[in-house]
Amino acid sequence: MPQGTIKKVLADKGFGFIEGDRGDIFFHHSAVEGVAIEALKIGQAVTYEEGRGPKGPRAENVRLV
Repeated sequence: MPQGTIKKVLADKGFGFIEGDRGDIFFHHSAVEGVAIEALKIGQAVTYEEGRGPKGPRAENVRLV
């Protein structure tokens, strides 16, 4: 599973970005597991799976480390 850190969270809009090994990747609030998107903070370590969304790559199954 790829690992990264939370780069940006726009909780009011329901999405954010993870800084990963292969660059930044989008995530939707529905992909976050175990916590609400409002609990995510910049710099927190996460694991995720890479998936495809309608606009390109996106993170799925996002979990805090």
